This record gives sequence, C-alpha cells and structure tokens, in this order.
Amino acid sequence: MKKDAVLFATGGIIYPALEIASRGYSDVSMSIAGGVCLCLINRFCNGPFKKKSLSFKCCVGSGIITSVEFLTGIVVNVLLKQNVWDYSNLPLNVLGQVCLPFSILWFFITIPALGLCGLYDKIKGIPHRKRIAK
Repeated sequence: MKKDAVLFATGGIIYPALEIASRGYSDVSMSIAGGVCLCLINRFCNGPFKKKSLSFKCCVGSGIITSVEFLTGIVVNVLLKQNVWDYSNLPLNVLGQVCLPFSILWFFITIPALGLCGLYDKIKGIPHRKRIAK
C-alpha cells in the first residue's frame, strides 16, 4: 500500500514535469494520469509479467499509458471540454486523444518507469524474489 502511494506521488510529479519541460504547461489531470500509470506499470510489469522480456514489458507499459491517456482524454478533453491536448493533427490518432507516435514514445518511457519501481524496492531493502525453503 505504501509503495503504491509513493509510486502514485512520483508519477504524479514526473509526468506533468515532463510535459512542462517539453511544451511549457500541464494540467492537474496529468498528475493523476501519471500516478495511475506508474502504479499500473509496477502492478503488471513487476507482477505477472516480471519474468517477461524488457520489450514485452515496454509493450505492456505503452498499452497502459496509452489506455490511461485515452480514458483521461475522453473525460477531460471530450466530456469536460478542457482541451488539455489534441493529437488530431498527428498520424494514426484516435479521436485526437491518443496517437501512434506518442504510443511509441510511451514504449521507451516504460524503461525509466520500471527503474523507478525497482528503485523503491532497493531503497526499502525489499528482495526481488523471496525464496521458499523446501
């Protein structure tokens, strides 16, 4: 539970910080989305997919981030009409909320996200795998 709170806060700070660095502004919804994304990446990539390849985990991470971005976009941009972002001018977009170029970027962003999840375990001294005595 504490790890989820720390990861949520970390994602909630880093994601909007990346947006501010790249385009000069962000929105509070991006803090929520960033926190959710980092928690879900940890839950899946360090859970049932822990033994899968890095490329597989990056595909999962990209799918998670793209899905969260789409759902956030539908609520924030379409329903609430906040117009935080619009990918309509980018190739292979869906309703202007997600697009292939950013999904590819999320593939690579998953690598440092996994590093952040692992860093928590290292700081807390949590072993990567518990061995069961036979």
